[in-house]
Amino acid sequence: MESIGLIMAIYDYINVSTLNHNKKVKSTMQNSNLNNKKKYARPNYYQGILQLRDVNDEILAFVYNKISKRPDAAVTKTVKHPNGIDLFITSQKFIRILGKKLKESFGGELKVSSKLHTTNRQGRELYRVNVLFRLAKYKKGDIISTRSGDQVRLLNLGKKIFAKSLKTGKKMVVRIHDLPRY
Repeated sequence: MESIGLIMAIYDYINVSTLNHNKKVKSTMQNSNLNNKKKYARPNYYQGILQLRDVNDEILAFVYNKISKRPDAAVTKTVKHPNGIDLFITSQKFIRILGKKLKESFGGELKVSSKLHTTNRQGRELYRVNVLFRLAKYKKGDIISTRSGDQVRLLNLGKKIFAKSLKTGKKMVVRIHDLPRY
């Protein structure tokens, strides 16, 4: 019985301090909710999807590490596919940043698209973003033969693929369509 009285006294003290410092308490509560990523009003809430295709465990560890460091981002849903995984994340801005970091760190294909989700009460259009990251099949330094039969060493993989011919030693730009598929 004494513990119930103590709890009621603490509760009354909190209510009095809440009335006196309403704005301050609200802001600290919001910050604590951001730090505790598991508390959301709607458990299926997300602002976008990070689609990872043909990735390895190193990339998945990289992604989950970055998400755990970010207080405003959390994974609310995960969908597994035969060639990858979809992560439904609560921060659209973070999804875009993470996609760029994946491309810089590991190379590969990055596609960002958005679609209209709804409009708010003021008439502003709200979008959800989809970021597709597909790991490149080739790495810098790989020696491959093109469809024309030339042996080349890949120098740089980006929007354009730069390669050096092993036969002539000339640098050239290789189209992605000229590379063989495994």
